[in-house]
Amino acid sequence: MIALIGPTASGKSDLAIKLALKYGYDILSLDSLSIYKEVDIASAKPSIDELNLVKHYGINEIYPNEKFDVMKFIEIYQKIKDKKIIIVGGSSFYLKAMLSGISPMPKITEEIKKEAKKYNWEFLEKIDKNYALQIKPQDNYRIEKGIEIYLSTNTPPTKYFEQNPPKPIIKNCNIYEIAVDRNILRERIKIRTQKMFEMGLIDEVAYLESKYRDRNLPALKAIGVKEVLEYFNGVYDKKTLQEKIVTNTARLAKRQQTFNKTQFSGKISLSLRDLEDKLLKNN
Repeated sequence: MIALIGPTASGKSDLAIKLALKYGYDILSLDSLSIYKEVDIASAKPSIDELNLVKHYGINEIYPNEKFDVMKFIEIYQKIKDKKIIIVGGSSFYLKAMLSGISPMPKITEEIKKEAKKYNWEFLEKIDKNYALQIKPQDNYRIEKGIEIYLSTNTPPTKYFEQNPPKPIIKNCNIYEIAVDRNILRERIKIRTQKMFEMGLIDEVAYLESKYRDRNLPALKAIGVKEVLEYFNGVYDKKTLQEKIVTNTARLAKRQQTFNKTQFSGKISLSLRDLEDKLLKNN
């Protein structure tokens, strides 16, 4: 098993498909936007032809109004872990979580889920101050998860996680990173953003907003989508809209590069061309 990481627009998907075709791999995408059906252009997911060419997992798994977290990717991985897999992820936080491990969660009933929604961050602070201080009061998802653990086990989340330490999901994986100069990457982002507009990004976002009518959905708050929604509000003209998407995508890429640099020891980091030579020509 290998993992291919790198910032957005660095060329991961194209290289993964080349590797898959040459060596008989399937691809597991760890991407927080490509997992959604109907978000095709904004996510820059592989084309229909590419998806037909190589078996992909983690793409088009759920609809934008369905919730997901790292456990969804773990569930997908568990089903295919005996296959030859290339893990490809711009959202390499999910890869890190699977390598470091996830604490097993208690059984949480629908009744407990409903009960947990009645409480807020202040309640979580009362039952587990240390845990609450790690969470922003606006982070309803993590607040509810902490309260669900408490209601299910009668144990503060901090103590629960001490009693149930993380267990790695992925144990053996060679990690390759596409290293790319930020100026070159920004040009690649510009080209990709222009292509997204030519493919119909604005129409796609209009469809998503019309169908789901909830701008707070994670898919509708993603880069490339949220800016178009602001364009609909009259905040930007088209030229400024495109520039804004490029700028925000470049900032995301910078954060991804910083994360990859600090979180993965032992990885092999090479330029796209050198990585292609190493993985496609020399093996």
